[in-house]
Amino acid sequence: MSADEQRSAPAGIPGSSLPGPYEVGEYAQALRDRLRAFARVQIVGELVNLRVARARVYFELRDAQGAVPCSGWRNEWERALAHTGPLSDGMQIVVAGGCDYYAGSSTSSPGFSFNVTDVRVAGEGDLLARIERLRRTLAAEGLLDPQKQLQRPLLPRTIGVVTAETGKARDDIQAGLSRRGWRGRLVWAFAAVQDRHAAPAITRALGDLAVVGGVEVVIVARGGGSLADLLCFCDETLCRSVALLPVPVIASVGHHTDHTVLDDVAAVSCSTPTHAAEAAVPLHCGEARGALTRETERLADHARRAVLVRARLLHRQARAPAEHLARERGRLDQSLRELRASSRRRLSGERTVAARRLLVVTRKAEVAQRDMGRARTRLPAFASELRRAGELTDRARSLDHLALALSAHDPRRAQERGYALVEDTHGELVTSAAAGRAAGRVRIGFADGTLDATVEGER
Repeated sequence: MSADEQRSAPAGIPGSSLPGPYEVGEYAQALRDRLRAFARVQIVGELVNLRVARARVYFELRDAQGAVPCSGWRNEWERALAHTGPLSDGMQIVVAGGCDYYAGSSTSSPGFSFNVTDVRVAGEGDLLARIERLRRTLAAEGLLDPQKQLQRPLLPRTIGVVTAETGKARDDIQAGLSRRGWRGRLVWAFAAVQDRHAAPAITRALGDLAVVGGVEVVIVARGGGSLADLLCFCDETLCRSVALLPVPVIASVGHHTDHTVLDDVAAVSCSTPTHAAEAAVPLHCGEARGALTRETERLADHARRAVLVRARLLHRQARAPAEHLARERGRLDQSLRELRASSRRRLSGERTVAARRLLVVTRKAEVAQRDMGRARTRLPAFASELRRAGELTDRARSLDHLALALSAHDPRRAQERGYALVEDTHGELVTSAAAGRAAGRVRIGFADGTLDATVEGER
């Protein structure tokens, strides 16, 4: 170090026995050289967070005791894949290489990584095995079905959402609900969705939403990530809590290819937050409102037509009495005209007949007057005739009295009273028994006829 550099170097910490201070760049270079001097080895672990950039490949190797960041050149990685086949998160692999350190600069951060020069597949990772064992355990206990048996509302009024406060999933859910035309209430329960504290936080948030009054469905959403980022959604406590919740849970974790245990336990598993929003509100409110509007307009149009039809009917019915009265008035006027005409005709005929009768009566009166004149001239003769008729009447009355007296002495009257007239064969009356014996045969006359009888000896 030159004299000028020594004069410009700051003083160290008073009382410290450590050498220095050294400049950061100098120390970083020395650290890089020391790390690169470590022995080159092979390490084995689970592949996590694989990310392929334009020139480099980045990932982590993990096991139960720790984790090491790894990187390598992309061309070397692709040559290794020619022997191993495609690699994905959760696979157990063996990598060869050594420690490396990027010293950084005034505009970039430093970083340690295990520089990989070769890779081979060692088998299925413990992480995937643990996840599969948990999935089989929950299935054996019947915890994969309760959520799917819950009834989800067609149009919920309140939806609970568990997601990160600053994540993109929040905006996607709001946009999806907005496109559905939903205007209900959203209850947000923000929680960490990545790290070892995420699973307990999500479990508490779900419990809080379950006790909030009115929450009818809950969405658990997170954007895409590696298997390590989504490990919190494979937590056993979280999955058991979701299975026992009385509120339907819709899981939207990761991308299309990601599948966590929460997806198996939840009522519905969706590939994106937008899909989760559509699953939470099965009814498209905008389309339903449009259909309702069209139906309302149709009903309104039908109502208008019904009112017009009814109004026309009522108008016809209201006009019918007036029309009926007009028709009756016309009929009555016609009848009156006919009656007047017939009356005039009849009166004319009656006048003619009356005139004729008057003429006849007048002539008869004239005849009667002439007859009365003649009768007056014949009245004395008629009076004398009347007197003669009276005398004749008196004579007839006297004859009647004489006829009555004569009939009183008529033998037939005696016969009618039970007497009989006895005559002989010569028609002479037999007035005694001796005359009867002498006659021998007699005829006995009764009122209703005669009998011939023979007279026998005395008694």
